[in-house]
Amino acid sequence: MIHELLENNILTIVMDRAHKKNALVPKMYSVMATAIENAPLAGARVIVIKGAGGCFTAGNDVPEFLCAVKEGAGEINETYHFMQALLKCPLPVVAQVEGLAIGIGSTMLLHCDFVLCHEKTRFAMPFINLGLVPEYASSYILPRVAGHLKAAQLLMLGNPFDAKQAKECGFVTSIHSVDLHAAVVDIAEALAKKPALALQQTKALLRQDEACVAKHIDDELKIFVEAMQSEAANEAFTAFVEKRAVNYDKFK
Repeated sequence: MIHELLENNILTIVMDRAHKKNALVPKMYSVMATAIENAPLAGARVIVIKGAGGCFTAGNDVPEFLCAVKEGAGEINETYHFMQALLKCPLPVVAQVEGLAIGIGSTMLLHCDFVLCHEKTRFAMPFINLGLVPEYASSYILPRVAGHLKAAQLLMLGNPFDAKQAKECGFVTSIHSVDLHAAVVDIAEALAKKPALALQQTKALLRQDEACVAKHIDDELKIFVEAMQSEAANEAFTAFVEKRAVNYDKFK
């Protein structure tokens, strides 16, 4: 479900569950985390993250997510492992985004260094609609890159947004109508040719608030886990699985 290719000092990580729009399950988080952590020792100088089948990721696989949460902390632990690995990655990370970028598919982009997307990509952070709260420090980073008003709009309404809005809000470096992959390759190859130590030092200097980001990841996750047990979340997820309308009387 996760493919890795190391070529010319560029590690490409591919999320591959195309039949499920690359919806993420615990094992995928674990494999991606390990790949990111091992990348420097493997000789990678740049990491590219992409999805198979013309889609980035639809976020968590909801049925799998619900089962994992009911069984214990496995899903959360695997997700947290991935979050920490990407946050602490010393190498530049380039995301190739197309199709859908939902939930963590959007929030992980805030932790990448270059995000190139197709013009028809659809983004969403629908946590509020599921009775949940933001994750991956999005409630900390978004107000700082997009301003409070835009952050509130995205996180309090939870509506989908397009590539243009994503760029305006600081998710996206550039938008492409054609040759997205070629543009990603150009960026990755250019980065791989830069002085490795200076490049890593530059990234570290750009991210000196890592401790604050890490704290907000933990703060959000604590509330997120508590919210998962709420009546509102139970109703939202049950309605999703049963493919029916939500009973808003239970949204308290």
